[in-house]
Amino acid sequence: MLLRKNVTPWVPAALAAAALLTTGCAGQDDDTSARQATASSSAPHGYVEGAQEKAEQQSRLVLNDRRTGDTQVLDLISGKVHRTARIEGTAQLTTDGRFGYFPTARGTHVLDSGAWMVDHGDHVHYYRAQIREAGLLPAGPGARIRSDAAVTVVTDADGRARIHRRTELEKGRVGSPRALSGTHAHAVVPYAEHLLGLTGDGKGPAKLTVYDRAGQGVASPDGTCEDPRGDAVTRRGVVLGCADGALLVRAADDTFTAERIPYDDDVPGEERATAFRHRPGSDTLTAPAGDRAVWVLDVTERAWTRVRTNGPVVAANTAGEGSVLIVLQADGALHGYDIATGKQISRTKPLVTGAAEAGADGNAAPVIEVDRSRAYLNDPKGKRVYEIDYNDNLRIARTFALDIEPTLMVETGR
Repeated sequence: MLLRKNVTPWVPAALAAAALLTTGCAGQDDDTSARQATASSSAPHGYVEGAQEKAEQQSRLVLNDRRTGDTQVLDLISGKVHRTARIEGTAQLTTDGRFGYFPTARGTHVLDSGAWMVDHGDHVHYYRAQIREAGLLPAGPGARIRSDAAVTVVTDADGRARIHRRTELEKGRVGSPRALSGTHAHAVVPYAEHLLGLTGDGKGPAKLTVYDRAGQGVASPDGTCEDPRGDAVTRRGVVLGCADGALLVRAADDTFTAERIPYDDDVPGEERATAFRHRPGSDTLTAPAGDRAVWVLDVTERAWTRVRTNGPVVAANTAGEGSVLIVLQADGALHGYDIATGKQISRTKPLVTGAAEAGADGNAAPVIEVDRSRAYLNDPKGKRVYEIDYNDNLRIARTFALDIEPTLMVETGR
């Protein structure tokens, strides 16, 4: 059942100017072979100072051992491990595709992985650069960080948000942030040269507010979200997880709309989707649906599918429409499910040591990172990371042995 309601357009009074990371796409250069960028008055298309442009995706894994604080970057092209400064006391690790963010009691450490991509719609640029520390954001445990090409927004656990200029982080420094007014019930999400925030006093549904990049409220579309948890940016818009399903926020022709995507039936709180995982660029989202099921949200079709599993779910992800749903279960094996039929179609041998206890006692559970051709699974106790070919019955393509426990993991360069 597909329902569409509370769809109210608005037109902003003005759009804030924002500097993009790369030059415009006029006069495209078809030569995407590797080249070292050097200062020049006639910089080639896609030029980024201090970076090399490559013809293929430059994926890297940022890894952290929560027990010791040891932090490493695994280059998936060369297979080499780069050691970085130790980051202790972090309980989470997130990324925006280039930077790794480590909230700690001292602030949020920012690590530039030196791998990223710029998507211009009709073509993509891939870059690699030196791995380096980028500074310490003034935000501690519970901070939620979201970025686009121009800004990085940090929302504290108390709902206060600050806007950081992306160009400062690229230069290896934090810079002076701009505070965003109001208290936010969830992460503030940059989207379509604006910022999306959910504001409220916590006594009822949070109200959707749209700001320009300077932090000024420009409109309040007719959209609310009760108990917001989870968000994802897709090509179809921003998905915000709500108690009754999801709120999809879209922008077209300077007009924003808010559209509900409700569950088909009443869903108990412990079975609702609260944390989305997906391949960047995909419009298919996954989230655990209680102990023995996974939600799959097809944003294009505005439809939820609940896939029942044959064992407790530890982690899940998918590459998108037509691809297998990959589920790490308590037996330590990856299980592949056909999303349309719900049938299991593939399974690996047990890969993750102690998967049944993962996530207990405050320990981070393993994650499944997915890109255009491979998936990656961390096995902390086994001190390794698996590369999985999800198009070949979950075949193990490579195993990376490590000298740390990769408790936390994100993929960059996508």
